[in-house]
Amino acid sequence: MKDKLEMFLNWFNLRSELEDYDAIHENIEKGIVFKGTNLWILVFAIVVASVGLNMNSTAVIIGAMLISPLMGPINGMGYSLATYDFHLLRLSAKNFSFAVGVSLITSTLYFAISPINEAHSELLARTSPTIYDVIIAFFGGLAGIIAMSSKLKGNVIPGVAIATALMPPICTAGYGLATLQFNFFFGALYLFTINSVFIAFAALIVCQFLKFPIRSIVDPDRKRRVNHTITTIIIMTIIPSIFFGVRLVQNEEFVKKSESFLQDVAVVEGNYLYNQSVWVPSKTVELVYSGYGLSDSIRDFIKRRALNFGLDSSKIIINQAFGFDIVQENVRKFQSETEILNNKLNAALFTIQQKDYKIDSIMNIPMLGEKIINEIKSIYPQIQNVAYSETYFYTNEQDSIVRSDKIPTIIFTAKRNSLNRSDRSKIENWVKKRIGNENSKILFEYTN
Repeated sequence: MKDKLEMFLNWFNLRSELEDYDAIHENIEKGIVFKGTNLWILVFAIVVASVGLNMNSTAVIIGAMLISPLMGPINGMGYSLATYDFHLLRLSAKNFSFAVGVSLITSTLYFAISPINEAHSELLARTSPTIYDVIIAFFGGLAGIIAMSSKLKGNVIPGVAIATALMPPICTAGYGLATLQFNFFFGALYLFTINSVFIAFAALIVCQFLKFPIRSIVDPDRKRRVNHTITTIIIMTIIPSIFFGVRLVQNEEFVKKSESFLQDVAVVEGNYLYNQSVWVPSKTVELVYSGYGLSDSIRDFIKRRALNFGLDSSKIIINQAFGFDIVQENVRKFQSETEILNNKLNAALFTIQQKDYKIDSIMNIPMLGEKIINEIKSIYPQIQNVAYSETYFYTNEQDSIVRSDKIPTIIFTAKRNSLNRSDRSKIENWVKKRIGNENSKILFEYTN
């Protein structure tokens, strides 16, 4: 057992493929310098990335990330902290600051002279970093430093350059400066900070894990101060990303609840939903109805339905089409008879259409049950009966009842012990694929 465990752990052993420590040190030293070739490559990569962001071209942005040399000084900082090489740390920080300055100036100049100043999706995606960006940067950094430390480097480094995405945020920060949109500048700069800090942190962890040699005598007090500083920087960098990550999850949940709510109140007592707006930052939903008119009881009903979906009823704004509540009665007096009839006709047609859909669905239920038993009887003749229906499931969540969408429910009847566990599992999988609904409920009952 012990031999097998050692054999298994040997698959994850990094030391067997580890490059010579001196060779790694030399490669890292070369990568942190920004002059001549490296500097021009950086400038060209910044221009390419800026054009890609400007044109909203993902392929061009990826190309810029592949040729970017920004990873060098970041890995240098992580490596020098792990080995307490403070001379290399100062050199890495100096070159990194210089590279960031050149990148900001280049991207700012490009966007200042570019005739296209619209913020496309590729730009907007770099202004709201979350905890997920921390995870990407950290694990991408782990892959990068492990590849650099290995004799078998393969094609990992280009992939890490794409995954950690250092170029787009620094270019987006330049866009923010050029257009004086400082929310873009600070959001993108924070994302760039996350990537830089956690790539360096990943390099530090791997270098210490692989026991890279410390190349100078280090005072214990100074070592302790360095470790405290690193911890403080990590905490200060990660805390805002956690907040933004939680907010992202909450916003996604709000959008999901709002969509279910809008489907539920699409038609209410002769009124149909003419238009709707969902304002995610303020958690507000605005509804505009057309039809017979909205009484106070209808408005109260709609707000009560919002509570059932976990929405704040005070942030549900309900308006009548062709006028606001305050002047609604006066506007109605001056509407032509044709407009009133058209509104009623539209509401009636919409209601009839919804009823037709429900009738068609109900009529198809027995036919689907008949199809299921006809198809399965040749495979499992021991099944005697099949019952098929579609019903709601109700869940008690935080003192409110939440109703699910209609879920198909199928009950198979067979003789006792005629179906084993494998048979039941196969039947369940077949039924879910046959119906096209993975949430289907499949039950089995037995007769003597």
